[in-house]
Amino acid sequence: MNDQQWLDKWNHNFQRPEYVYGTEPNAFFRQEIAKLRPGRLLLAAEGEGRNAVHAARQGWQVSAFDISATGRDKALKLAAAAGVAIDYQVGELPELAFEPASFDALALIYAHFPPHLKSAYHRHLVGLLRPGGTVIFEAFSKEHLAYRSRDSRIGGPADLDSLFSEEEIREDFQDFDVLALQTQEITLSEGLFHNGVGSVVRFVGRKPG
Repeated sequence: MNDQQWLDKWNHNFQRPEYVYGTEPNAFFRQEIAKLRPGRLLLAAEGEGRNAVHAARQGWQVSAFDISATGRDKALKLAAAAGVAIDYQVGELPELAFEPASFDALALIYAHFPPHLKSAYHRHLVGLLRPGGTVIFEAFSKEHLAYRSRDSRIGGPADLDSLFSEEEIREDFQDFDVLALQTQEITLSEGLFHNGVGSVVRFVGRKPG
C-alpha cells in the first residue's frame, strides 16, 4: 500500500457518520495519563480525537496529528461538543510544525504507521519529547494476526510488518527508562473497528534527562 492509498483508506473510514473507534478514550491511555501531572501532550495518528478530547478534559494542553483531514474534522467536532480545544495538524509528521523537546508526554494509541516509516517516525517523535517526558504506547502485536484470522471484528493491520514486537519498541525508544513493556491478550470494545480478543504491545517509558 503506497502513501496515497494509505490516506484514501483512512479518509474513507472516517467519512462514516459514526465515530469508528467510538468517542470514549482507549482504556490503557486513560489509565496511564491519569498517573501524570497535566502538561503538554502530543497524540500521534489521533484519528477522530477520542483520546485527545479526554486528555483536554483532564487539563492537558493537547496537540495531535493525522494524515486524514476527515479525521481532524470529526475530532474538532467532538472537542467542540465537549467544550475543549485541541491543536490538530494534518500531514506527514516530518513536515508538521512541532517544536523539538516541547512535550511532556507522547501517546501512540494504535498508531500503525506504514512499515517503511514507523521506526523513523518513532525517532522523530522522541525528539519532540522533553527530557523526563513520558511515552504511552498501545498497538497490535505481531501475534495479533492469529487472533485476526479467527475474528476479523477485532481489526488491526493484516500484514506482519505493520505490527509490533517488544524488541522493536526497545530499539525505537532506546535509552528510555522502561516503566512497563509487555505483550498481552486483551478484549477490545471500541466503536465499529475494534471488537473482540486480540494481542497488543503496551509500553510506558520515560525519556532520560
